[in-house]
Amino acid sequence: MLASLGLILAGAKLFTNGVEWLGRKLGWGDNAVGSILAALGTALPESMIPVVAILFGFGEASEAIGVGAILGAPFMLSTAGFFLIGMASLTFWFRRQPYCAPDPLAARRDLGFFLVVYSVAVGATFTPPSWHRAVALSLLAAYGLFLARTLAYEGELVFRTPDPLVFARHRAVPGWLPVVGQVLVSFAFVFLGARLFVRVINHVAQYLGLPVFAFSLLIAPVATEMPELINSVLWMGQKKDTLALANITGAMVLQSSLLPALGIAYTPWQLTPVGLLSAGLALLSCGVAYATLVRYGVLPGWLLVLLGTTLYPLFVVAVVVGGWW
Repeated sequence: MLASLGLILAGAKLFTNGVEWLGRKLGWGDNAVGSILAALGTALPESMIPVVAILFGFGEASEAIGVGAILGAPFMLSTAGFFLIGMASLTFWFRRQPYCAPDPLAARRDLGFFLVVYSVAVGATFTPPSWHRAVALSLLAAYGLFLARTLAYEGELVFRTPDPLVFARHRAVPGWLPVVGQVLVSFAFVFLGARLFVRVINHVAQYLGLPVFAFSLLIAPVATEMPELINSVLWMGQKKDTLALANITGAMVLQSSLLPALGIAYTPWQLTPVGLLSAGLALLSCGVAYATLVRYGVLPGWLLVLLGTTLYPLFVVAVVVGGWW
């Protein structure tokens, strides 16, 4: 398990560095880089686990792992992710204000999209199976609309120079070949790590006496969300609030549309009470954040900390008790 996570996180590091340079070469600002490229790069580990589990897995256990990873990731970001952003805004009080102040229009766009599309994805569990393919296609179309709106938005056009490309450290501006090559190599790392992770997690869950669905809800997101969370904390310390929040909300947009579309299309998508609880708490957390942004234009640090310290422990207790029950 540790080896698989090492491959996943190493690949994510290479991927994030590569897509930042890809965004620079495309001429995109912080808004698009945070919500699309950085979110895609840092969401790659948790995204690959359900893809590998569902499409290349080993029966019903792999499907349970895939669905658990799909539902666990948005909840992790909307609780633990918000908590760390809130703590960073309070911890770095000597160099910044005690709240997260992203581009308000961009932040409301991401959170509003998540609230609507994730509600549709979760609601699909109550629809006849014959509707599932249509719901999955609508989620794919919705993400395409999100990309178009993000690229067309001309709000806070902030540009920054990424860290040196790993595959071309001694070149101030690397060419297209090393950038694309690094992205492809990193993708291979993450794919191999995710495939190994799916194999191992089934054995670990059986050893602990937990259903694989419950175990994947807890372990897979905690391990694979680290790139988003660490990047967001660092960006908060550098007063790059738009990048910090867009990195998380952009990943949530991806995880509310593309990944549920995969689960809805290729699994029965009959969510358990614990799965519905995780989705409901994620929607509650994002709903509170969205309403706060609409009213005040910023996210107070204490509010983000409160969301994380109340909702996440409740979820962990429900998963553990429900899993052993």
